[in-house]
Amino acid sequence: MTVLILTCEEDVTADMVVVHLNGRGVPVVRLDPADLTAGVSLSGEYVHGRFRGHLSTGGRLVSIGGLRSVWVRRPGAPASGAAQASAWLTEEASQALYGMLRGSDARWMNHPDAARQARHKPWQLRLAQRCGLPVPATVITTFPRAAREFAQRFPDLVVKPVSGAHPQDPPRAVPTSRVPPDADFSAVAFGPTLFQRRVDKRADIRLTAVGERLLAARKETDPAADPDEVDVRFAASAAPWKPVDVPSRTADAVRAYLREAGLAYGAFDFAEDADGVWWFLECNQSGQFGFVEVETEQPIARTIAEWLARPVPTAAGAGDGNGARTGAH
Repeated sequence: MTVLILTCEEDVTADMVVVHLNGRGVPVVRLDPADLTAGVSLSGEYVHGRFRGHLSTGGRLVSIGGLRSVWVRRPGAPASGAAQASAWLTEEASQALYGMLRGSDARWMNHPDAARQARHKPWQLRLAQRCGLPVPATVITTFPRAAREFAQRFPDLVVKPVSGAHPQDPPRAVPTSRVPPDADFSAVAFGPTLFQRRVDKRADIRLTAVGERLLAARKETDPAADPDEVDVRFAASAAPWKPVDVPSRTADAVRAYLREAGLAYGAFDFAEDADGVWWFLECNQSGQFGFVEVETEQPIARTIAEWLARPVPTAAGAGDGNGARTGAH
């Protein structure tokens, strides 16, 4: 049976996993939904109570019924690369492709419905609280007065986007920034703004969860670093990422988060304070892991390949293809 990887053409992270799947002799088909009608074709037939579906790319034909797993890595919008691309064509192609795939018995990493929900940061924060993960005091508001009162209660704040990235082409990451003491909060009236108590961190933690397997890495904060540089993605630091054990309480809470979210994969970001507490910042349901694997030599790509290569259970209702119910197993 075949592993289907949905991602863009230039995805080095996916390449790392494909190497391991090839090494195990597992058939792999990789395609970008953006190429539908321009290099990728599909067909589905519903006759006599049965479904037969096929995908074609690069001269290869794969049966949808023969898929063991689907890795939704970083796919483009369906048919967005077509010669006559349009919002209508993208919706039609999305309904056709993902509608057919949803009808298969394949296991998902991650199921589109679970992934869509998991992208909402306010939802993440509440789920993290319910699962027992420490969350820094946070407010998301369009009320300037609420922002000012929050700043009085928690004078040392950072501000970050609610959605995570600016919607330009290509998308641009918006850094988390420290809020100055004399900040004017009147502008929050023009759009929802997320303020969060700044964690005086001694390290950043990236925890990559693949099913039940948790692989964490730690990057120490330079004691001489500019305190206004709070975003590890943009702050200059010579400290390498190093493997670190996951505290048992955090491990239990992360696994509970995955179960509740219906995720088979998640890249969790934490800030570790001086007392060793891991403060939850966010969980990216399709986050990068290559940079961590390169520095730590943790077998993240191999672990993902092993998860994707597992056979599809044969008993009805026993599979992992039902998204939110069994995604993390």
